[in-house]
Amino acid sequence: MTRDLKNEVVAVLGAGAVGRSLAADCKLAGNTVRLYDLPEFAKESLKDLDKSGIEVEGFEWNKYNFRRSGIAHFDLVTDNLEKALDGAKYVIVAVPSIGHDAFFKKLAPVLKDGQIVHILPDNFGSLKLRKELRRIQSDVRVIIGGWSSTPYGTRIVKQAGIDSKRVFFRYRAISLRGAALPKADQEEFLESSQSLGCFDSVTFGDGAASGDTVLDIGFSNVNPTLHCPGSILGAAVIENYGRVFGGNDKSDFSIYSHVYTESVSEVQYAFYQEEEQLAQKIGVEMQHYPKETFFSRSNILGPEYMGDGSFSSFDEQFEMAFGTGPFDIQNRYVTEDIPVACHIYHELGKKFGIETPVIDSIITLGSAMLQRNFYEEGVTLDDLGIGQLNHDQLLDYLTIGTYPEEDQQEVSA
Repeated sequence: MTRDLKNEVVAVLGAGAVGRSLAADCKLAGNTVRLYDLPEFAKESLKDLDKSGIEVEGFEWNKYNFRRSGIAHFDLVTDNLEKALDGAKYVIVAVPSIGHDAFFKKLAPVLKDGQIVHILPDNFGSLKLRKELRRIQSDVRVIIGGWSSTPYGTRIVKQAGIDSKRVFFRYRAISLRGAALPKADQEEFLESSQSLGCFDSVTFGDGAASGDTVLDIGFSNVNPTLHCPGSILGAAVIENYGRVFGGNDKSDFSIYSHVYTESVSEVQYAFYQEEEQLAQKIGVEMQHYPKETFFSRSNILGPEYMGDGSFSSFDEQFEMAFGTGPFDIQNRYVTEDIPVACHIYHELGKKFGIETPVIDSIITLGSAMLQRNFYEEGVTLDDLGIGQLNHDQLLDYLTIGTYPEEDQQEVSA
C-alpha cells in the first residue's frame, strides 16, 4: 500500500503523552501535523517543542513487528485553535476524558463542514461533542467518532524530573475498535483512519474493527475493566511497593506485573460481565473476550497488540509493563476511570434495570479511599445528552442521528 500523506493535514489537540505520541507518529508517517494545547497548559506542555520536536522510542511490541522511531518536527505548534484547524481535514482529540468539556467548548464553535474528528480514546466523548455542537452550531456537517483505545501504550520520558521531549512506546496495537456518531457515518469514519499515520500499526496489522455505535466503543474500552479493580484491590501493594518491600524500586511498579492474580481476574471478569449485560439490554454489541483471556498478566490488553490467544502466566514476570504504574491511588486509573466510565455504567444500569454490584463496589471503595464522592462527581447520562432519551430514541440517535425535537430545544435553551 503506497501512500502520500503530506497533503493530509492533521490537527492534534492535547500535548500530553497521548497527544505528543499521536502527533509525532503522524508526522513520522508523512502527515502535515499541527499540535495544539489549551493556553492554560501550553506554556508548559508546548514549551520548546517547535525547536526540539518529539522523539519516538520504545519497545513497540506487537505481533507483526511494526516499528517506527525518530524525531518528529511539527508543521505548527500553537495555542491558537483556529490556526491549528484552518484547512485541517482531520482533527484528533487526544486528552483525558476529564478534560473533554474544556476542549469541546472551544472546538465546537470552530469546526467546519467536511472535517473528521477522531477521539482517542472515546470514553463517551463523541456523545459530549455532539451535544455541544447541537448547542453551538447544529448545522455544521462534520463526522465525529471515537476509538476504544489509543494505538499504543505510551509515556513521556523525563530525565532528572525534566521533560526530555521523548515518548516511550510500550506496545503498538494491531487492531482497534471504532465507531461514528451517528453510525450512519461509520464507513467514511473508519476509512479515514487509513489517512492517519498514527493508525499504521492497525492499518497494516489486523485492521480497524467496526463497533456497533459509540456505546459499543465505551463498553469495549479495556481501561476501566483493567485499571479499576486492579488499582482498588492492589492499593496496599501500590502504597507499599518500594516502601517496605525490600529491594524494590518504586519506578518499576506495574499493576499488571505486581498486582494481577487469579482473584483479581475473577473481579475483572465479573466487572466485564456487568458491561456485557448492559450492552445486551440496550441492544448494542461490544468487544468479546473469552473468560480465560482475563487470567493472564497481560489480561485483555494482550489481544490488542499480540492478537487472540496471547497469554502471560501468573507464574512469570510481565516485563513489558514494568514502570507503567500507577504509583499511587491519586492516579487517572482511579480519578478518571471511576467517575467517567464506572459512573456511566452505573447510570445506564439504573436507567435500563441492570444491577451492577461489582462496578458499584469499585465506585464506593474508590470514593472511600480518596475521600471523594464519585457518585456525586461522576459523569451523568445528562452530561452525554442521552439521559432523557427512551430506549428507541437512544438507538435512533446512535444509529441514524435522529434527536427528538423537543429535547433539542431543551438542550439549546
